[in-house]
Amino acid sequence: MEDILAILKRHWGYDSFRPGQREIIESVLSGHDTLGLMPTGGGKSVTFQVPGLALGGLTLVVTPLVALMKDQVDNLKAHGIKAAFMHAGMPYGETSRVWQALVNGGCRFLYVSPERLQNERFREELRALKRVTLVVVDEAHCISQWGHDFRPPYLHISALRKILPVSTPFMAVTASATPQVARDICDVLEFRDARIFSSSFSRPNISYVVREVSDKLSQIVHILGRVSGTGIVYVRSRRRTLEIAGRLKDAGIAAEAFHAGMEYELKEERINAWKRGELRVMVATNAFGMGIDKPDVRVVIHYDMPPSMEEYYQEAGRAGRDGLLAYAVLLADRFDYARMRRRVTEAFPPREVIERNYELLCNFMSLSVGEGYGRLIEFDLQKFLSVFRLQETQVRSTLAILGGAGYLQYIDEAENASRALILCAKEELYGLPACGPYADAVLRALLRNCPGIFVEYAYFSEQRLANDAGCTPQQVYDTLLTLSRMGVVSYVPRRRTPYIRVLTSREYPENMIIPRSVYQERMARMKERVESMIAYSSAISKCRAGMILEYFGQPHAESCGCCDACRSAHAPLSQARINELERRLLDYVRRRARQGATAAEIIHEFGMHGEKAVSIAEYLADEGELTIHAGRYFLSD
Repeated sequence: MEDILAILKRHWGYDSFRPGQREIIESVLSGHDTLGLMPTGGGKSVTFQVPGLALGGLTLVVTPLVALMKDQVDNLKAHGIKAAFMHAGMPYGETSRVWQALVNGGCRFLYVSPERLQNERFREELRALKRVTLVVVDEAHCISQWGHDFRPPYLHISALRKILPVSTPFMAVTASATPQVARDICDVLEFRDARIFSSSFSRPNISYVVREVSDKLSQIVHILGRVSGTGIVYVRSRRRTLEIAGRLKDAGIAAEAFHAGMEYELKEERINAWKRGELRVMVATNAFGMGIDKPDVRVVIHYDMPPSMEEYYQEAGRAGRDGLLAYAVLLADRFDYARMRRRVTEAFPPREVIERNYELLCNFMSLSVGEGYGRLIEFDLQKFLSVFRLQETQVRSTLAILGGAGYLQYIDEAENASRALILCAKEELYGLPACGPYADAVLRALLRNCPGIFVEYAYFSEQRLANDAGCTPQQVYDTLLTLSRMGVVSYVPRRRTPYIRVLTSREYPENMIIPRSVYQERMARMKERVESMIAYSSAISKCRAGMILEYFGQPHAESCGCCDACRSAHAPLSQARINELERRLLDYVRRRARQGATAAEIIHEFGMHGEKAVSIAEYLADEGELTIHAGRYFLSD
């Protein structure tokens, strides 16, 4: 077994591991099933890539997003490590070539989607391969029904234990897991003699700030005027990315929008401009950030409130990875809390709505009762919504519930860039028959832009090839289609292909069984996550960094000293802050209704501003707005 430090130095150029990495790696190499909990930017990938190389053989990595797979594989190749990925939406010819590379030993890491593990043929081929020495589950919180992004296909991963040697270690890594989620991960993966390593989720260089404002856009411009450097503004809708980016540009700030529905080339262009510092601010949905490592982000602003502390922590954690001071600012207005609670209702529509949507889905896919088991069907969501005049939110919620209940699985793949593989030898390209006026120029452009295209599929942009070949993107497309029909090139044009995997034959709606764990229990967990997020954003006296650590079950000091709550606790209160404390105190006493509140309870509720809140309570009692009875404060009649 090769020395792990030598592997790190040779492939990544580092002389030492980051805190927590070595312990996780040594646990895996000792044969232990291992769970690694590391904060965003903590170097999770190295904790399984280094032991994968040290063990030899093939490391199987299960990860939820196709875009993330591609980023990881590209990064490994850039470090001289052979890797490939395979997901349920790939053409058969392409998966065959990946398997051939695996059989020939030309691959050290194979990234797969959890859906791929449900394929019986895939499992049999994996058994025959006899090369898997490590199984890794990335973004492992998805495996837990208590996690914020639960995906039912993850539950099939433990079935790999039946086809792999007993000695094969299993590993799981994630950047956000509560103690309950961590226990669930170990149980679902059937960890034996599990080793759990939890790095501190503390990010002492990040100043967490919440600002309640009526004009969020003006506040963003104000913040960006006060904080220099690169930033991210997170929103919850594609439309809003365009609106806010446009307003920031009008204010003289170099900003662009980013969301999953954009053209692949445009996304790549904007990511690269942002990484190079040519673009200061990216206004994005949560489609932006995962797998993108830029250490010098100085501020992350949330225009809309995230649905959970896990997602907020991950997104805010993209600030300050270089260890220097950075800011994570959450903007809130008086309507946000109602919107958050409404999301829970929207995510769990009534039973009759679910049954009706299920029936329409089956009709749309031309499935009769008793048919469809195991089929993979391309699914145009927008066409479906248009045909039946349905609300997108309700349909997406229905699809999520049907997935959890084991009926249908909706897979909304990220857009795949165009890719090609040259099928003939290089010398054969010079003797091709006439196949269009641009064939020679397009092939030359392919060879210049896509090294390795004779060995494996290479990704490219038709626009870039067109610029290089001196023609239009349409002429590139037509030429490659001609070459593909001639057997010279295997060409897979860019496409965005959501699809549905039918997990059971079509049922009569009234016979559907939606387990309590899929509906009632998941709804309760979502409510808990929403209320935790509301509690974080509405607190004015509790250390925000401490609240995050407390949520993830980690010990913390009394205060971080740099969040807005800690800073304000050590400064004289402004009249606006006193007015805010007064309003919140009255709300608190009103919520407690008949039981009222003691001074001790007020101090506990208001934390660092507890004593001030008690003083305000006494003042309000003098003014007649509160009454005191048996040591308790009540609202006056």
